[in-house]
Amino acid sequence: MNTKKTLFDKIWEQHSVGQRNDGRHLLYIDRHVIHELHVPHAFKRLDLSGRSIRRPDLTVIVQDHTVPTRPGLELISEHIKITREYAKKYQLKLIDVSSEQHGIVHIVSSEMGFAMPGFTLACPDSHASTVGALGCLAFGCGTTELEHILATQVMVLDKPKQLKVNITGVLQPGVSAKDVSLYLIRTLGVNAGRGFVVEFTGSTVQEMNIESRMTLCNMSIEWGARSCLIAPDSKAMDWCSKTPLSPMRDQSLSMSAFWENLKSDDGAFFDQEIELNCSELTPQLTWGTDPSQVVGIDELIPDPQDMSLNDQQQALKAISYMDVLPGERIQGIKVDRVFIGSCSNSRISDLRAAASIVKNQKIAIHLKAIVVPGSTQIKKQAEQEGLDKIFLDAGFEWHRSGCSMCAGANGDIGLPGERWLSTTNRNFENRQGRDVKTHLVSPQMAAAAALAGSIVDVRNYL
Repeated sequence: MNTKKTLFDKIWEQHSVGQRNDGRHLLYIDRHVIHELHVPHAFKRLDLSGRSIRRPDLTVIVQDHTVPTRPGLELISEHIKITREYAKKYQLKLIDVSSEQHGIVHIVSSEMGFAMPGFTLACPDSHASTVGALGCLAFGCGTTELEHILATQVMVLDKPKQLKVNITGVLQPGVSAKDVSLYLIRTLGVNAGRGFVVEFTGSTVQEMNIESRMTLCNMSIEWGARSCLIAPDSKAMDWCSKTPLSPMRDQSLSMSAFWENLKSDDGAFFDQEIELNCSELTPQLTWGTDPSQVVGIDELIPDPQDMSLNDQQQALKAISYMDVLPGERIQGIKVDRVFIGSCSNSRISDLRAAASIVKNQKIAIHLKAIVVPGSTQIKKQAEQEGLDKIFLDAGFEWHRSGCSMCAGANGDIGLPGERWLSTTNRNFENRQGRDVKTHLVSPQMAAAAALAGSIVDVRNYL
């Protein structure tokens, strides 16, 4: 019997409460982080059932999805009003839209220290896995699951299988974690991670900063992963030690010793292992309507006739919706709007990368470009560094923090027929507005396209 354990094994076993007769497991949840879209229904169900919240002190509500980010707009929605009422009723921590801590839920979780190495976390949002970059095992949950977690402090789960993705190679200039993510989805397909918790390893991951790792973990959901993890190293420990709620502030030595053991043992068993070399990787972007329909910037739109029968129908539909042609060069296609934001790419390093491209330049005259920082803290830091001025001088709009044009639940949407380059994580039909055509890219690629007014190779702008 193999006694070696993976990182996932170690966290799972520490939090396993028991197993039900139907074979499903009860997993203790250290933190609940909730956004306002799910509060009204979940808390109403709690009211009707007469149940209380088991650990209010481990619960936080963040307002992000329905928050208009445009300067000068009223920041109150019905969801925001309801979250304030329930937070007061149940004595829960609320990161209000007016708070200095405000931001997108997955960014605030790591900024504030709600997500920590070795913790479990539940959030009613599919991109909860973002905090796996810190070695925190996070699961997205539905509204009914959320009610159960709040009342019992456990989550009911089928135990996932384990997938190790070892990424190697030195990334070339102009290539980022977003490009690695898109290439990974392109290579494996949108269902490759279904039923798995993924552990990312390898020299490429080790070289990434924490924010880049968050992009990688955030995008794991787009290829079906249940969650993901990266073993915490000195970068993660340094990040966590600076957060307001870090346990290291009081227990520095004991927490460090605990975190240092949070890694997979040599020889630990994974159900599947994948090797990916990214040394020759070019900037990537989507051409279609799912995150696996990706090409490198030097490539052509693929011909459905060259695909398997299973992929042909979806490709034909995507080509029609996106208004592109098989065999057409992806470079040079005109862009109407650029959006830099979302829980995938709105951190300070993302904004710095984009600003370095547009500094002392002007965006194309026909194009609208928007930057939405992922949190109020990131916005303030960017303004201290003068990044806001760089963007504004170039012709960008500079917004308040929030989900903005990723969620489409806050009035920030595009016009029918517009073509977007977006740093978000989903390019589904109508995701950013009715008949809006979305190409997923890195912040650097988005910035370069804003200057050119069309899809271009960012490496020519470095």
